[in-house]
This record gives sequence, structure tokens and C-alpha cells, in this order.
Amino acid sequence: MGKVVAKTGIKRESGYLYFLDKNGNVAKVQMKRAGKKTSKKQTVVDKCGIVRKSGYLYYVDKKGDVCEAKMQRGGKKKKKAPAKKKKAASSAKKKKK
Repeated sequence: MGKVVAKTGIKRESGYLYFLDKNGNVAKVQMKRAGKKTSKKQTVVDKCGIVRKSGYLYYVDKKGDVCEAKMQRGGKKKKKAPAKKKKAASSAKKKKK
């Protein structure tokens, strides 16, 4: 699906979410589960220093490499809601005699 940007070979642990942080490094944080409290601290797993391009999605694949994929834009256009008609009859009903 995507193009490999950096070969890191990270061994992924279950229960953790892997992502690219603001500096372009691969980080992990414990996933939140129902009823359990987790720490919100993220730890850097590998320092890659990847510079992001706009319009691309970055992720860690099954092999542990960082990949980029072009974001899908567009799709089916939404229909506009029909405009409501205003009542102009209220002024016509009240005629002066």
C-alpha cells in the first residue's frame, strides 16, 4: 500500500500504539483499555528524523518499518439540503380596511 521511508525493524509489543511523533521519530504509548488506567507518557523507540510531507499518512508496518501512503481525498459529494420556503402569507392576511 505504502512506500517504505525508513527501515527500522522495530519489534512491536502487543498493547502499544506505534506512531511518528512531532520530531519524526518512532514512538510508542500504551493503549487505553476500558476500566484500566494507563500512563500517557510516550517513549521514543527509534530516532529516524523523518521530515513529513503534506498530504501523506505515515505509519509503522508489520515488519517494523516506517511507510508513507498518499491520503485519499475526494469521495462522494454530499447533497445540499433543500431550502425551506419562507411564509410570506402572514402580511397578506392582515389587510387594512
